[in-house]
Amino acid sequence: MEYLHIQNIDIVMDIQLLLDNLTNPALLFFGLGIFASLIKSDLAIPKNSSKFISLYLMFSIGFKGGQELAHSVFGNEIIWAFIIGIISAAVIPIYTFWIAKKQFGKYNAAAIAAAYGSISAVTFLTTVSFLDLQGIAYDGFMVAVMASMEAPAIIMGVILLAIFSKSSSTKVNLGATIKHSLRNGSVILLIGSLLIGFLASDEQAAGIEPFTTDIFKGFLAVFLLDMGLSSGKHLKTFKSNGWSALIFAMLIPLFNGSLVALIAPYFLESTGNCLLISILVASASYIAVPAAMRLSVPEANPGLYLPMALAITFPFNITFGIPIYLGIIEYFKFL
Repeated sequence: MEYLHIQNIDIVMDIQLLLDNLTNPALLFFGLGIFASLIKSDLAIPKNSSKFISLYLMFSIGFKGGQELAHSVFGNEIIWAFIIGIISAAVIPIYTFWIAKKQFGKYNAAAIAAAYGSISAVTFLTTVSFLDLQGIAYDGFMVAVMASMEAPAIIMGVILLAIFSKSSSTKVNLGATIKHSLRNGSVILLIGSLLIGFLASDEQAAGIEPFTTDIFKGFLAVFLLDMGLSSGKHLKTFKSNGWSALIFAMLIPLFNGSLVALIAPYFLESTGNCLLISILVASASYIAVPAAMRLSVPEANPGLYLPMALAITFPFNITFGIPIYLGIIEYFKFL
């Protein structure tokens, strides 16, 4: 009876967690953006403003991560976080490519494999905001883990296409792809901001704290409004690809995130770090990968893999994924 009572409490807490997530202002602004797009409202975020906000978010999370990293003790937690992240980024594209190739063709499969092996920085930022609201601690070095997962997935997607492609006319420039992924603006800004935050003293960091911390959540809400507007537009394009793409875009992230949520507590002590690595593995790139695939696999259809990552996987993760992965982590962590 006592066990059943505990189980009932856990279920109530999980439902409350889901409700809290659904009423997160940032998430509600994302929903507002989708709604505005579907009713064909003229609401829009200017492109220059949107780009500035995305740069600001990368800068802020990188700088704060560097500050946290400077105060972190180097140990097993950091090592295992990097190991889980990099191995996941390299392995996920393999079975993702194999599954997607049968349904979408090898070119699209390569882009999809790279997207789902890579990460979504915005999903990471939304999860950080969620952890702050819930008062759950996490470490700044997870920003470095996030940055390390971008390039391996893109490279794996290109390698898989090179292995499975039988067309002599298809030339995969692996060197150019590696250079492009390492020069990607998001990666450069994240790593650079992380390094600057690591080198800056507490006094120096305090001088720009109102910019890096106080206005962060407001900018994130506006950025998610813009993401909602973009997602709503892509949903129309996505309809022509049928149910298979929709199911794939939900089940693959759910499998990836849940699997790592099961494994992570055995290697990472912090619940926040476990959730962040789970959401990184579950997320899909819709910024860095499309740019890299346009260069490396121009035959791939961005009207397929971009809406899958942005219009389906992204809202699924921030709405249902976060509480699901956290529930799994807390359940197995305290068994």
